[in-house]
Amino acid sequence: MRILLASASIRRGLILQERYTDVVQRALVNVNESVPRGPISDQVREVSLRKSRAVSFPIDEDVVIVADTLVEDPDDENTALGQPRDVSHATSMLIRLRGRRHRVWSATSVYALGQWNTTIECAIVEFSDFSDDALIELIESNSWKGKAGGYDLAGLMGKHASLVEGSESTVLGFTEKSLEYLDQLSQLL
Repeated sequence: MRILLASASIRRGLILQERYTDVVQRALVNVNESVPRGPISDQVREVSLRKSRAVSFPIDEDVVIVADTLVEDPDDENTALGQPRDVSHATSMLIRLRGRRHRVWSATSVYALGQWNTTIECAIVEFSDFSDDALIELIESNSWKGKAGGYDLAGLMGKHASLVEGSESTVLGFTEKSLEYLDQLSQLL
């Protein structure tokens, strides 16, 4: 099964390359990732749909995957934290999440057999009340770059965060149901 991952996410690429042998990764360009105010589940669905519409067909691969992940503001269920713009923004995000629980939403759209299949899932993550020294280490590592909420659960933040509910794959960028669907497709294609 040949897979096209239409994403710039290094983490998503690594996840797929660990599971499948034939994965090509190309970032989408000119996709509007701004989100309207409203439930985060609606926001992440909308961005994933925009990404799926941005895929240029025809393609050589059997499967196309697009995904989006948003971290919900722990104080406002209608606000996504997004990706930090700079060091100051990343620092404020991590301080906001420190010692608290928050939801992480992922939407994954898989194109195979002539149609799109989109799934949305939510997970709950809790950060410890990590020290200012740990915060400095997280910021200086640049692990916040390109990450929703300013962190990577599978990276340095893993020492300070725990998954309370849901799947790790949801936090890292793919719904669990989409990965199960890909496993089923790999038996067919």
